[in-house]
Amino acid sequence: MKKNEHFIVRIEDMSEDGAGVGKTDGFIWFIKDTVIGDTVEASAMKTKKSYGYARLVKVLKPSPDRVDPRCPVARQCGGCQLQMMDYKAQLKFKERKVYNHLKRIGGLSGLSLPGDSEPGNAGQESGGLGSATTGIRMESIMGMEDPWRYRNKAQFPFGLSKDGRIIAGFYAGRTHDIVECEDCLLGVEENRLILEIVKGFMERRKIAPYDEKTGRGLVRHCLIRKGFATGELMVCLVVNGDVLPHSGELVEELLEIPGMTSISLNVNKERTNVILGKEIINLYGPGYITDFIGNVKYRISPLSFYQVNPAQTVKLYGKALEYADLTGEETVWDLYCGIGTISLFLAQKAKRVFGVEIVPEAIEDARENARINGIENAQFFVGKAEEVLPREYEANRIYADVIVVDPPRKGCDSVCLDTIVKMGPKRVVYVSCDSATLARDVKYLGERGYEVRRVGCCDMFGGSGHCESVVKLERSRNKIF
Repeated sequence: MKKNEHFIVRIEDMSEDGAGVGKTDGFIWFIKDTVIGDTVEASAMKTKKSYGYARLVKVLKPSPDRVDPRCPVARQCGGCQLQMMDYKAQLKFKERKVYNHLKRIGGLSGLSLPGDSEPGNAGQESGGLGSATTGIRMESIMGMEDPWRYRNKAQFPFGLSKDGRIIAGFYAGRTHDIVECEDCLLGVEENRLILEIVKGFMERRKIAPYDEKTGRGLVRHCLIRKGFATGELMVCLVVNGDVLPHSGELVEELLEIPGMTSISLNVNKERTNVILGKEIINLYGPGYITDFIGNVKYRISPLSFYQVNPAQTVKLYGKALEYADLTGEETVWDLYCGIGTISLFLAQKAKRVFGVEIVPEAIEDARENARINGIENAQFFVGKAEEVLPREYEANRIYADVIVVDPPRKGCDSVCLDTIVKMGPKRVVYVSCDSATLARDVKYLGERGYEVRRVGCCDMFGGSGHCESVVKLERSRNKIF
């Protein structure tokens, strides 16, 4: 089919990134913004030997699961790949995505979906090594009561419109073209007011936004964070320089917003698409905000990693704590611990917890978070998990009854996984933001004596195709290595 040629197709499936999948004469088409059950008119964009990509032109017959997107720029922005899908259908899509990865990549042949018929002999040993444990049924996905206004963090790039206006918004998918949007419906309502103040200040003081093509201009991004439990607000402007002219004037305006607690600059003078630099210049406040997950208080600085959906984080971490099955006598390692979010949850039920994180600033926050919560049985190390864990295990003989991992999307390093196996904890709790790499690592651990006992997932990112998952693995009685 030639480029821009129109055709009609029924959507029969969806890809992992939320694009609809349909077929014409056996040829597979991937079409964004479509839903299973839609019949659509599409326009060919790019074709390969057996598949191609097309653009949605018109929905001819909508799926029962199709809804009208609430955001006026949902298609242009691309951040909410599933906003045109009913929320219950979104949850089913994510559940099946995690299931498919664990079955196909992880080798969990005995896994079944929550709605399937009762699996046989739950928890039965598989009779040997490998992760193909029989009789495991996934637990129902933990969804949101209201999948809107749930994000406590947003990063808005600044630029110029075609008619020369200063704009803020989000990058369109696979580009650095800014889609103007100052009130993302996933973010807090204060975002719009903050951006209006910053833009007005820039226009009044003739401060130019950063231009990626030329490397000129001053203001690159505005990072906004809100503590949902505390109401505290943080504004951090990312600038292509060491100072922001007339910054005192901007601070005064921002302080009129209730809850404004921390205002700072982040210096990033590199020609890069990395948003944040390493240097923070404080303009107002303590340099951080605080928030709670459950009854644990956290200090959050501009460079800190902190889950963006606090209400769902309580559910996810609660499930991780449940899977850890702590009695109060265990030594627990928390790998990729960030600012200690999971570590401090675990410390409430464990004898002692050791956290590992590569970012020094995050470890400073983790130690401070332990102090402000009066938690004395948590210790934190700076470094790569795959380096710290072997060192402390081999040199200082620090063992583990339970190991919890919450790695980045790329999953765990093989050296880290090998050390986990060598340490031989009774249980491993794997929290993941990418079920494909989770499945890969589950298979790796399964081949070395760890069997899956429970599987759950949690929707942290309504409207998008992303899903968090958590797996409980136990050391097999037949373990040999």
